[in-house]
Amino acid sequence: MLRRLLAGFNPIWLVIAPVILIVAGMLVTVFWLSFIRGLPGTPEATYTIENYLRLYSDPFVITALKNTLGFAGITVLVALFFGISISWLVERTNLPGKSVIYTVMSLGILLPGFFVAMGWLFLLHPRIGMVNLWLMRLFDLSQAPLSITTVTGMGWVQGLSLASLAFVLTSASFRSMDPALEEAATVHGAGFGQMLKRVFMPLVFPGLLASSIYIFTIGIGSFDTPAIIGLSNRIYTFSTFVYAQSVTGDSLPEYGPIAAMSGLVAVIAVLLSSWYGTVIKRANRYQVVTGKGYRPRQYELGKWMLPAWFFIGIYFLLSKVIPLLLLIWAAGLPYFQPLSMQALGSLSLQNFRSIPLDLLARGAKNTGILMVVVPTLAILVSFAFSWTVVRSQSRFRAVIDFFAFLPHAVPGIIFGVGALFVALFVLKGLPLYGSLTLLGIVYVVDRLSFGTRVLNSALIQIHHELEEAAAICGASGLRIARSVLAPLVWPALLNSWLWMALLTLRELTLATVLFSPSNITMPVVVWNIWISGNFGVASAITLVLLASLAPLVMIYWIFGRRQTAWAQSAEMK
Repeated sequence: MLRRLLAGFNPIWLVIAPVILIVAGMLVTVFWLSFIRGLPGTPEATYTIENYLRLYSDPFVITALKNTLGFAGITVLVALFFGISISWLVERTNLPGKSVIYTVMSLGILLPGFFVAMGWLFLLHPRIGMVNLWLMRLFDLSQAPLSITTVTGMGWVQGLSLASLAFVLTSASFRSMDPALEEAATVHGAGFGQMLKRVFMPLVFPGLLASSIYIFTIGIGSFDTPAIIGLSNRIYTFSTFVYAQSVTGDSLPEYGPIAAMSGLVAVIAVLLSSWYGTVIKRANRYQVVTGKGYRPRQYELGKWMLPAWFFIGIYFLLSKVIPLLLLIWAAGLPYFQPLSMQALGSLSLQNFRSIPLDLLARGAKNTGILMVVVPTLAILVSFAFSWTVVRSQSRFRAVIDFFAFLPHAVPGIIFGVGALFVALFVLKGLPLYGSLTLLGIVYVVDRLSFGTRVLNSALIQIHHELEEAAAICGASGLRIARSVLAPLVWPALLNSWLWMALLTLRELTLATVLFSPSNITMPVVVWNIWISGNFGVASAITLVLLASLAPLVMIYWIFGRRQTAWAQSAEMK
């Protein structure tokens, strides 16, 4: 009997089963604690629905939820405005320099969001913002006329950061549109407005809706921009609410309300992701690329060429150049002040000399370890999941794919909260709380969806005949995966590894939720110095972080181009 069971056992389950248990365990723990009042494990702890009732009665919680929805909604509008506009210019017009624009927009996803937020705070903060100080002096105003410290301001900054993602998500929709439909509308006398309403928008609607849902979900769980801009001004969203409730000074945190709000947001996120999946599945109704009849056509910009470049230039100035220049300016000053001859005379490298090198070294060491370990483990786990979903005949494939998709559906901060609860109340005997190991586990879980989506696509391109030939020659399943499949999907593996490493370097949300002095990372070093009020030193460390990010982005760009060439050759074959 035992021999029969072992004969049917696939070693790949040794990888898949623990990960499924971890993912499920984190979410179950969150929902379990959401029904507990008091500290779990103590006599005072009781089961109750009071934590959920508080979500509908506590003005502070209600305001945080409203702010979250408003922030996420404005983020979507700003991101789509810039992302869609630039995407259309790149894919549907004769705009020159498209490859450069596409590269810069794609790599813009990897830049830390807190870098843009810090720059805009220096620009439009009501007390220290450079523009506000100029306007108050120029017009003799007693109050700042502009303020970035609002829900709208935070959404604007987050939208600028995510416009690159909107660009990538919508480019395929514009690229796949058959111009014959637009030509037919033109022949029948339709103007640009009618064609936009009756042809263009219906065709790209599924892609736009899917992108909106995806970006909205990211906005719900975003921490960096709400923390940098809103937290000091008592403007709370879901992520900063969790942070504020977790860091309560001398008293113990109230974990019940944190868990209840996390559970509610998880349900909302799953419903949004289900809608996203439905939109993607129905997208085949709008497929218009039909073999030989399809021919891409580009609009001639003509006199609009200069305005098009001006629009793209404005976006790069607002989202990248101005925040970077303001960070450089702040890093050179003893305290932040507007541009003037007096301020120029006070520029120095003192903030760089004041960087706490021991803290920075500890953060750099932990970040370096995570950048190597997390992508490696995430790739191995993703390969196991993808092989089972795409290649095996397991009847549990749908369940496995569901768990692989969950980290995409649920904001990462909720997995961070779940991991924190598991370490505190479920696995109390293990030294997980505050460890780099726990942070690494959550990072791997958070990267699972991305890894499996990339590898699913790569494995689908490989014909079964290659594995069948290896099996006939006596190769085991593990040997086939290692010697046949892995070399063929190597470009996708390398591309994914580099992408995950770069995301690990810039990650702030999970690192803040699970922060301890022993697992501090470079972004958390920036955050801790920032909240202490030392903006100059925080800016200096951010510049160090961006400098360390630059060569890695270049390496990713080089290998990303090779990955694109590999994918194109695979399609031709």
